[in-house]
Amino acid sequence: MIVWVCYSIVTLIILQFCILLIRIDFYWKNHRATSVELPFVSVLVAARNEERDLVDLLLSLENIDYPADKIEFLFADDQSSDRTAQLLGQWCEHSANRSFISIDSSQAALYNENGKANALGILAEEAKGDYYFFTDADCVVNREWIREGVGSFSGNTGLLIGITQVKAERMLGRFQEIDWWLTLGFVKVATDLHIHTTGLGNNMVISKEAYVKSGGFKSIPFCLTEDLEISRAIQKKGFGIAHQVSSGMLLKTKPEASLTSLMSQRKRWMHGMMTLPLYWKLGLGLQFGYFMGIIGLFIFMPKIGVVLALVKMALQGLFLHRFAHRAGERGSWLYLLFFDFYSSISTLLTILYYFWPSKTNWKSRIYP
Repeated sequence: MIVWVCYSIVTLIILQFCILLIRIDFYWKNHRATSVELPFVSVLVAARNEERDLVDLLLSLENIDYPADKIEFLFADDQSSDRTAQLLGQWCEHSANRSFISIDSSQAALYNENGKANALGILAEEAKGDYYFFTDADCVVNREWIREGVGSFSGNTGLLIGITQVKAERMLGRFQEIDWWLTLGFVKVATDLHIHTTGLGNNMVISKEAYVKSGGFKSIPFCLTEDLEISRAIQKKGFGIAHQVSSGMLLKTKPEASLTSLMSQRKRWMHGMMTLPLYWKLGLGLQFGYFMGIIGLFIFMPKIGVVLALVKMALQGLFLHRFAHRAGERGSWLYLLFFDFYSSISTLLTILYYFWPSKTNWKSRIYP
């Protein structure tokens, strides 16, 4: 009985990657239009204690290929204790289409107990664009980001998800990069099938119409995954979500530097995952179940276990390689060979840490 359960779970995962490969090869959706008008857009960034990474973002924003009279940059300094406000002030002085506000204690939790959602809600009140572009202070944006974003809206699309790559040189960061590709690969396939997934806080675009009708960040309930909640609010108003994976929509971000910070990030994400529909929970549970299943096969049917593990690794690697290629990047086969070892350990630690009776530390704030 145990062997049959293990074999079934592993087989389902292998079948899953076969389906994913078919979807990515034959049913890929590219939402970019050949030509598009250039509307007025707003770029919104909430920053808290980001002096280390902020300069790279600001330099990339300066290089965006979009008319200066059709774009505005709005920043919120969310009660930083470092030089974030000073850096933003200096940068915004150089152009009339740049501005930032400092959120003081009277505005803290004005709209939401989530600091980032609150800051974005305050910023959006000042936005004048027809489309709102969201990214994080530790990202580097693409030169074509705005053009690709506005050109990928069609029909009833209200929210557009981009693609973000974790760029790192060390082993922990490289594994996070693969993990991001895998997660976003699932999101792309699900979104193309019109299955509700999520927003992507460090790379997404929301039309003004969808934002206003959904109530925006100032109306979502408290949560630690504000991008998931805003996507729900937008879909409830009848708008669609699209996922544009391309070199133009590719942004770069930095990995979590330590296992402690990685677990804190994953604990926060788990809070959002636990609010997903049952079919998503079952699907995510199946991913963890694979590791239990393959260990069982290694014990009871070692030869079959090894063969199935190699088949799964090959299909997973091929899927990741093709997905990265769609975004104009190349995956590392060397790290792919060892990714399952990392994934099994990090998944187990994430589950244990989620249920551990501790609070979540995010951006120097403590959340229940």
